Amino acid sequence: MSHQLEQELLTVAREAADRAGALLRDGRPADLGVAATKTSPIDVVTEMDLAAERLITGFLAERRPDDGVLGEEGASTVGSSGVRWVVDPIDGTVNYLYGLPSWSVSIAAERDGETVVGVVTAPMRRETCHAVLGGGAYLNGERVRVRAAPPFEQALIGTGFAYLAERRAAQAEVVKALLPRVRDIRRGGSAAIDLCDVACGRLDGYYERGLNPWDLAAGELIAREAGALTGGRPGGRADGDLTVAAAPGVFEELQRRLEDLGAWHD
Repeated sequence: MSHQLEQELLTVAREAADRAGALLRDGRPADLGVAATKTSPIDVVTEMDLAAERLITGFLAERRPDDGVLGEEGASTVGSSGVRWVVDPIDGTVNYLYGLPSWSVSIAAERDGETVVGVVTAPMRRETCHAVLGGGAYLNGERVRVRAAPPFEQALIGTGFAYLAERRAAQAEVVKALLPRVRDIRRGGSAAIDLCDVACGRLDGYYERGLNPWDLAAGELIAREAGALTGGRPGGRADGDLTVAAAPGVFEELQRRLEDLGAWHD
């Protein structure tokens, strides 16, 4: 991929994320309510999720009309350019609904199936992380790297939970077994932010079952470009069964323990 195309995709992704972030930050109504539900009654969509996705997809159609789009809230076009945008208009919708600050806009660009650009904007944290494949990871324009690996028992690990009761029960059992083996476990509520926190050295590792492409595409690239190892089950890629991202030296042990605990199934 040419440098010119890389920079064009990055510029488009950053502007789309900035515009959506401003809409979500400044346009959130005081009486914000649930517009729809997805996997369960507690897996919600707000009117602002829908508005932000419309803004992003409209902007992408204007700037890159031949590209495909995959959006969490239903946007799906094939395109003819070989580029596909993977969009999560609000990653952390429940946080957003409750007025908690840990939510983000996540936009990734894939070329021929490989993620080449990732942008995650967290407006309430005043932070934007971005990465271009092979070009490193950045937070507000400054290069970031993963934290040097501590002994596993001193690792701070992030995770997230699904909204299906059966899966949540299985995830609780994994946490119960893992928690005594590490420094602590954090649950922030936005997978994209968690992956960026691994990139910035705020977490030593992160894992979650049940992520969708829009949850992880941008954040995984940012984590990898910051020096993290990422994957799913041993030998596999990060996917809906399991996503793991961690500093080298933590990743291997975390992945092994998650495999032993059956974290990849309910």
